[in-house]
Amino acid sequence: MSDSPRRTTRLRQLFQGPGIVMAPGAFNPLSALLVEQAGFPAIYITGAGLASNLLGVPDIGLVSMAEVLEAARRIVQVTGVPAICDVDTGFGNAVNVIRTVREFEAAGLAAIQLEDQVMPKKCGHTEGKQLIPRAEMVQKIKAAADTRQDPDFVLIARTDAIAVTGLEDALDRANAYREAGADILFVEAPRTVDEMRRITREVPGVHLVNVVEGGGKTPVLRAEEYCEIGYHLAIYPIAPWTASIKAMQEVLGVLRSDGVTSRYADRMVSFQEMFEIVGRSRYAALERKYSAREL
Repeated sequence: MSDSPRRTTRLRQLFQGPGIVMAPGAFNPLSALLVEQAGFPAIYITGAGLASNLLGVPDIGLVSMAEVLEAARRIVQVTGVPAICDVDTGFGNAVNVIRTVREFEAAGLAAIQLEDQVMPKKCGHTEGKQLIPRAEMVQKIKAAADTRQDPDFVLIARTDAIAVTGLEDALDRANAYREAGADILFVEAPRTVDEMRRITREVPGVHLVNVVEGGGKTPVLRAEEYCEIGYHLAIYPIAPWTASIKAMQEVLGVLRSDGVTSRYADRMVSFQEMFEIVGRSRYAALERKYSAREL
């Protein structure tokens, strides 16, 4: 048995170090492997990315718990760094949250993120969101905290109140969620640096910033600037996902117009590299080791 700390413990240790923890988004095992191979210390499993990748639908609460769980389990199985999973509203009320915590903790996740929207939810940087009462979300967080078996399993509480009821309510909710047992506070979609500074100043605790490039509501800054503001974790849920969409659109356009991909070849990995990213050499070694054929 390995003596190395559990992934939950390793994630908590990251927040105790200097600087800010950067966690790019993954939406399938391949993207998670690429995040890990790029040297990032944590992976963020994006709900919006899963909706797009699994079902080809927007982030409007159409993905089931079973689908998110299976996707998260597959990511955990092929990676070694801590993974944080967006579980939307916890898929129901406080009783549903109990099952959600049990299942995702057992699957090897280091953290889950719960939000205070009405189910079905909407993407945090879009319009039309609705909130559940603060007291109801507090009970959901308490249920999650009481259910976890590993005390290092991290609970992230997100509030979407800024866009619905304003910044003051968002601050009040974040403080209430911290008191209820949330380990990391995620006040979604602050619109200015001044709002971000108020969040980290007026709500004690560990803070998460959601970086949504290309149209999100929160200012896109360098990681060290978020750290200076007082954030401890920066998630980049759409960066790998949207970049991959753009790359596929481009290569398909070249193939359609030219009848061959040669003009795009310098932006494609080689056939061999494609297989090495997912461990072909390692599996070939296992085949040799356990081969029943005479050598």
